[in-house]
Amino acid sequence: MLQRPYARYGAVALLIAAAVVLQLTSESASGSFQFLEARSENPPADRPITSLRDMSDAMVDIAAKSNATVVTVFTERTVRVQQRDPFAEFFGPGFFGPSQPRERQFNQSGQGSGVIVSRDGYIVTNNHVIANADSIRVRTLDNTVYPAKLVGADPSTDIAIIKVEGRDFPAITLGDSDRLRVGEWILAIGSPLSENLANTVTMGIVSARGRSNVGLIDLEDFIQTDAAINPGNSGGALLNLDGELVGINTAIASRSGGFQGIGFAIPINMVRNIMKSIIETGRVVRPWIGIYFQSIDETMAKALNLPNTDGALVAQVVDEGPAKKAGLQEGDVIIEVDGRKIQNGSVLRIYVAAQIPGKVVRLKVLRDGRTRDVNITLGDMPREGTVEAGRGALWDRLGFTVEALGADRARELQVPAAAGRAVVLAIDPNSKAFASGLRKDDILIGINRRNIRSVEEATAAFEPIRGGDVVLVQVQRGRQTLFFAFNMD
Repeated sequence: MLQRPYARYGAVALLIAAAVVLQLTSESASGSFQFLEARSENPPADRPITSLRDMSDAMVDIAAKSNATVVTVFTERTVRVQQRDPFAEFFGPGFFGPSQPRERQFNQSGQGSGVIVSRDGYIVTNNHVIANADSIRVRTLDNTVYPAKLVGADPSTDIAIIKVEGRDFPAITLGDSDRLRVGEWILAIGSPLSENLANTVTMGIVSARGRSNVGLIDLEDFIQTDAAINPGNSGGALLNLDGELVGINTAIASRSGGFQGIGFAIPINMVRNIMKSIIETGRVVRPWIGIYFQSIDETMAKALNLPNTDGALVAQVVDEGPAKKAGLQEGDVIIEVDGRKIQNGSVLRIYVAAQIPGKVVRLKVLRDGRTRDVNITLGDMPREGTVEAGRGALWDRLGFTVEALGADRARELQVPAAAGRAVVLAIDPNSKAFASGLRKDDILIGINRRNIRSVEEATAAFEPIRGGDVVLVQVQRGRQTLFFAFNMD
């Protein structure tokens, strides 16, 4: 069973690495921020290991330097639950006369892990740690508690950025997750099971890279590790032996709910661009190549006279998109991107998602039995399935989030692909929307009799709705069109 290591009660571990660094400074509308990047041209000198004690001391040094940025992220939310008439199931609604539905509310506490990534207080954590939180607090190693605000979040990668006010916070050094090797030693730091176990350090190896189809998030490119990760470690740090942050711990595979040697972390190279985009703009600006593609099975390979099933088959080229302008054609088979071999469509999708708009990617494609090179300048994705800064309260009141319906999700749901259509990504089972019948994977086609064709249109339709207003939602579910109505909180 796959689980996100997010404990309701426990502490958060954040890490810092003290390697030789190059300080990068950027300015944004929300203020200045600084990431500490490792010097690729001058990495820290390896420490000579002549005894087991030397090896132990090296691990101790990494942990000691990292603990300076360990924090605990606490969340609070108010959950409202409608009480049902206990006699309605047997006698029908209103058997004892008309009655008004009653609503109970209670507070729910949560806790997870995060990592300070800038000296002025930006912290990266998992989206599922802070999702739907009414308030967020951060406690540092010296037991100082700071109120934190949500800067932005990206459900597609399970990354969120929060911020505390202050200066000269210790910040972790960002490494290069692409350089990780299977079998390489790593350290995980977090707060498993309870806040009383804060600053727990575990050691293991990189068990695998590029794990996808795990079923947790939309864009999966996980680092797998056997370092002990348990509930409460969500948002914690994965470190290499240079003390650099190479991953954000996010999930475990377990039949018991506890550690069984299979943990997953989001690579820092995927996180880095998301962090910068959220901090600079308050949202995720994701790159767009402008194609729909699919993986190739043995039958398809035979029909296309391909030597194997490697590659991504271009099923559709979007008009006026970057790929169309670069000359990519339907039926092309993409076998390499920037020199990396493409085993299947997921590899291409994840690689492109980790880039930034404006980057030129070099594709090697098969067309009519011959290879050719196609250079494509990535554009901005027309719309995003993200929780943007300033929208947190709206999403909390709705009790669900939406994302753009892409080709892969459309095939999974067995519906025609329509770029940008808004599909329900996740829904709170305690929300009024859920109680009305709305479910994950429902495709929004109307809100209060207003046609919806994109995430942006869905967001715009919800903006003027205030507490107490009735929301009428029209959705597509499979081949059915359904209506649901609920009151906005």
